[in-house]
Amino acid sequence: MQAYQLVGTYSRFFDRMMTNADLPARLALKFFWGLNEAAHQKFLAQAFAGIPENFSGRILEVPVGTGVLSLPVYKNIDGAEIFCVDYSDKMLDAARARAEQMNLRGIKFIQGDVGNLPFENNFFDLVLSINGFHVFPDKNSAWEETYRVLRRGGIFCGCMYVKGENARTDFFAEKFCDRQGFFCPPHETLSTLQRTLEKKYSRVEVSHVESFAGFICSK
Repeated sequence: MQAYQLVGTYSRFFDRMMTNADLPARLALKFFWGLNEAAHQKFLAQAFAGIPENFSGRILEVPVGTGVLSLPVYKNIDGAEIFCVDYSDKMLDAARARAEQMNLRGIKFIQGDVGNLPFENNFFDLVLSINGFHVFPDKNSAWEETYRVLRRGGIFCGCMYVKGENARTDFFAEKFCDRQGFFCPPHETLSTLQRTLEKKYSRVEVSHVESFAGFICSK
């Protein structure tokens, strides 16, 4: 749980980095994550590739963070009922404020734990997780709960850090992110992520841009 609150504390820099917004953010993305501008665009496309065009239905995003990446996507999804969950109050406050600024109405922001989601079985048509699973402290519960609340035939998609694709990123993740409590090991590799998802889902696609894996699964 400490990781959620720590990331919330540093949400302003998190926003700039994830959007490649300025020179310090671009330098951080390139040096620590191996993402130049072109790779950053591929990362964004990969992260949201699982959302079908003209999607309508119930979406759960967990964690929503500040909404800096997902809220612009939701602006173009008119027919969806969207629920955004995060453990960090600071992240939720930032996401609510951003939604208001963007004139996004009807999104439900809920404080909650991915390991104990406050929803019925088979409630959602799509579950989205952007940069969440490398932060969640109880990954087994997170896999179980995101699966439980997704209906049969629904889509589970998003992205996460995986180790083994970039030595500099792995060093940074282990020596800084893990030790400071921003990330919670153990971390998946591309192959272990594929196997983990295939144990639950009928169709699994895993891709990667540097150390960020993208996944699209059907239940």
